[in-house]
Amino acid sequence: QVQLVESGGGLVQAGGSLRLSCAASGIIFSINHMGWYRQAPGKQRELVARITNGGDTNDADSVKGRFTISRDNAKNTVYLQMDSLKREDTAVYYCNAYISSIASTRDYWGHGTQVTVSS
Repeated sequence: QVQLVESGGGLVQAGGSLRLSCAASGIIFSINHMGWYRQAPGKQRELVARITNGGDTNDADSVKGRFTISRDNAKNTVYLQMDSLKREDTAVYYCNAYISSIASTRDYWGHGTQVTVSS
């Protein structure tokens, strides 16, 4: 069974940094895109950043120049380096990946990790 497990969330002061990690496990044939979404209280889930298996990325305008997405294909892991954090970055961050496994080919989601930015 494929699972996505996130780590690295927490509480940080405004202007600080955090690094999120998400590792995919299970019997995986291939992973297409991987990415991070976030959902703040009372708001819809939104794309933060996404990266293809070839390394092409796209970021939300709100995080351009502050967040960097990367991946290690050998480890089936995607990272999100978050710098110059702002209070409005506070949200639950979810990992997403489009995975071809022994069971199916579809989008998978992690359970989420809380990021809280204090002033």
